[in-house]
Parts: sequence; C-alpha cells; structure tokens
Amino acid sequence: MKLTSFFALSILTTVGLLGCSNQANDTADSASDTSQKTTTLRFSYYWPATSNMNTDVFEPWAKKIEADSNGRLKIELYPSAVLSEPGVTYDATVKGIVDIGSQAHGFTSGRFPLTQIAELPGISNSATQMGCIVQTLYDNGAIASEYEDSHLLFAYGAGPGALHTTNTPIRKPEDMKGLRMRHPSVVAASLMESMGASPIGLPSNDIYTSLQRGVIDGLSLPWGAVETFKIDELVKYHTNISFYSSAALVTMNKQKYESLPDDLKKVIDDNSGMAMAKKAGEVLDKEDKVAMQHAKDLGQEVIDIPDPLNNPAWRGILLKGTQQYLDDVTALGHDAQAVYKETQAASAACKV
Repeated sequence: MKLTSFFALSILTTVGLLGCSNQANDTADSASDTSQKTTTLRFSYYWPATSNMNTDVFEPWAKKIEADSNGRLKIELYPSAVLSEPGVTYDATVKGIVDIGSQAHGFTSGRFPLTQIAELPGISNSATQMGCIVQTLYDNGAIASEYEDSHLLFAYGAGPGALHTTNTPIRKPEDMKGLRMRHPSVVAASLMESMGASPIGLPSNDIYTSLQRGVIDGLSLPWGAVETFKIDELVKYHTNISFYSSAALVTMNKQKYESLPDDLKKVIDDNSGMAMAKKAGEVLDKEDKVAMQHAKDLGQEVIDIPDPLNNPAWRGILLKGTQQYLDDVTALGHDAQAVYKETQAASAACKV
C-alpha cells in the first residue's frame, strides 16, 4: 500500500510539473505573440496628399517609425482631412476617433490662447524659427498646460502669412478697408478687423472655391500654402509682409500612447520633439521661396514690406493689435505678458 501510494504520488507530481511547464510555455508564447503584434495608428491631417508636408515630412516620418519599431508600429496616413475635419482634428485625437492628428492652432478659435502668442507680428520670420519657438515654449512648460489632454509629439510652424488679393493691391493698412478677407486664426482676424476688413473664417480646402465665387476678396496665408492650395491661380496681388505666423501641431491620443510598451514609446519619443519641428520648418521654408518666385514668374505683383514693425504706416496698428490680443488673453486669467516675454526670448534663441 505504501509503495502504491508512493508511485501514485510520483505520477501526480510529474503530471503537475508537466502541466506547469506547459502553462509557462503558453505564457511565454503569448508574451512573444504580444511583443510581435503590429499596432496600427491612424494619422489625420489637413495637408493634401500632393503637398510637401505630406511627401517630405509625414510619409518619411511614418516609414521611419515603422522601421525603428521593426514593423510593430504602422502609421496609416489620412491627408486632405478625409478622416477628421481640420477644425476638430485635435479634439478627435483627444477622444480617440483618430490616433494621431495634425492641425493648425488657429483652426480652433480660443483653444490655444497662450500658444498663439507666438503668432503675433514680429515674433517669427520663417517656418523653421516658428516651429522652434513653439516647441521651445512647450518644452520649457510655458504653454504645456494647453496640451494636457493629449500627448504632443511635436509642434511646427509656417512661414509668415502674407496678404493675397484678387483685385486690390495692399500697400498700407487702409487698403484693407471693406475687403472680405479669409483669416487663419483669431490673431490674424483681430488684426484684419482693426484695419477695416471683414475677417471670414474658412478651412484651407474651401479657400479656392470661395475666391472663385467672389465670397472673399483675399486672404492671408504663407507663400507655400498659396501654391499648395492653388490660390495663385486666382489672385493678382501679394503683399509680402510678416503680418502673422501660424503654429501647428502633431499630437497623439494620450491613452493610446500610454498603452504602448516602453520600447515602442521610445520609438515614438525618438521621432518627436525639436528635430521634427525643425525638419517641418525647413521643408516649408523651401516651399515658401519657390512659391514666391512662381508668383513673380506669373507676372503677379509682389509688394514687399520687409520690416513692418519699423514701418511708419504699419507699426502703430500692428503694435495696437498685439496689445489687444495680450489683453484678451489676460482677461481669460492667464499671465499673457509673462508668456509674451518668454516667446520673445525663444524668438531670439531660435533666430535662423
């Protein structure tokens, strides 16, 4: 009886150990399967598929992340706002409707009041400088509170927004009076209104048809965007002035980012931040130069106002508009003057 019991116990123990071994192997196999699983991230943005931002920035960025993750991260690109409207892409990202989104801050009026201080006249003279300024302000915490509901990957900026009109050349602020001008942001709208224009908000993709139908008389856009959205087919006059600059962002759904294993978070992190801000800026600056030359080649008139803050005709009204915006942001409970000073310091540090 004792031998029988001993052998029975031995068999049960062996079976148990085999069971534990198989369970451990199953767990290891499961962990291995998980580590090799591909996570697909849907990236929505307003830039057209033919734009340099798409072909020279976003497509290479997506490919690099896929390569750096050994195929475990795949980014599906959705240009031309087909997955989310331009003005709600940030919120769509926050809510998880898309995984990654890019939009200009000005598309959502009043949502990023501190960030848009960087858009004021005289702050930036190039896309590279603008992206560096906004990324610096985010990295040092000056504007970070505006992005707490998402995981910001990188900021970027466009070159200065010139004025482009169909029939009226703009040489001085008074020439804006009575014109219906498409504005890209609350900053630009406020400045236009102070000059007697009627600012109209429109998504970038609607500008062409609005000009064609006479709904608007002109607009303010960086040079590169004028060519990207084929605005140069419809306008005759360009006022090359640092009227304002636009900031933009690429952000990721916070929960989606936090759900990734640490090594994949590192892949995302290594392809974020200042390096990407400057890369986007370099592409957009090159685009601006090509587009301006193209307008001249078409025989369109380009009116140069190189230093508007020191131009007697423009200085007063631009400084007045700047102070009005800062007062409005202060009224919201923010220390706008402190952020403005930090923005000016970032501008000097980021000067190209």
